[in-house]
Amino acid sequence: MRSSQVISSITDRPERPGRSLITANHEVIRRWARERGAKPATIAGTERDGRAGVLTFHIPGYRESSRIREITWDEWFHTFDLRRLNLIYQEQLRDGRQSSFFRTESPDREDG
Repeated sequence: MRSSQVISSITDRPERPGRSLITANHEVIRRWARERGAKPATIAGTERDGRAGVLTFHIPGYRESSRIREITWDEWFHTFDLRRLNLIYQEQLRDGRQSSFFRTESPDREDG
C-alpha cells in the first residue's frame, strides 16, 4: 500500500502507466469498473451475517468463475465501507494497454 499512488478524486491521474493506485472513492471505483465492463460482485459462499463476503468484480473474460455472484453497487459499497477497505488497482499496464488488475485491502491489517 505504501508504494501505491493515492487517487482521491476522478480528476487525479496516475503518475505513469503501470503505476499501482489506491482509492476508497466511490466515483473513482465506479468509473474504473465501467471502463472495463465490470459489475460489482462477491464470491458465493463467503457471505457473513447476510452481507456480501469477499468483494470482487465480474469482468467478462477476466477471472471467470462460477463462484462470482453479481450484487448491487449499494451492497458492494456498504460492505466496502463497513470493512473500511481500499481498492488497489491499475489503470494501465506499463506498455499502456488497459489493465484489469485490482484487489481490495484493509488498511487495518498488520501486514497491509
